[in-house]
Amino acid sequence: MKFRKLANEELDRLNIEEFKASDKFPVVLVLDNIRSLNNIGSIFRTADAFRVERIYLCGITAQPPHRDIQKTALGATESVDWEYAEDVLKVLKDLNTSHRLIAVEQTENAVVLTDFIPEKRERLALIFGNEVKGIQQEAIDLCDTVVEIPQKGTKHSFNIAVSVGISLWDIFTKIRG
Repeated sequence: MKFRKLANEELDRLNIEEFKASDKFPVVLVLDNIRSLNNIGSIFRTADAFRVERIYLCGITAQPPHRDIQKTALGATESVDWEYAEDVLKVLKDLNTSHRLIAVEQTENAVVLTDFIPEKRERLALIFGNEVKGIQQEAIDLCDTVVEIPQKGTKHSFNIAVSVGISLWDIFTKIRG
């Protein structure tokens, strides 16, 4: 069997207008105090790939347009809906009426991501925190569940953009089956 690399035109991707009008994966991302502009751009690109509903950029998290975000987002800041809010706690309180709040963090009693089973029609808000300090405790206190990505190496955490990708892929496969 031979494998021929596909040209971009053969990938059958949506244009921005089609993306905006399409049904979305019932997930929003809440990014609180993310320092790295490259991580933010990468998260936008991953959010586009999974067609998430929206990204909330909170605290010190930078906002598009910014050259370093655009460098890794590759245009995804134009397709994925986003908004900035200074106070992550207000965002979470507002989302709590329509979404199940899921912190992706290492805590006592966290559910291992592989054991987390979302409901098929459930709307989720996945919360990710600062690259060094993680999610602030006050935000974790508002969450319905905390999931932890299992690790076996020497480091204490994954890169934030990698954590978003792992979490979305896992939940996407469970919901879409």
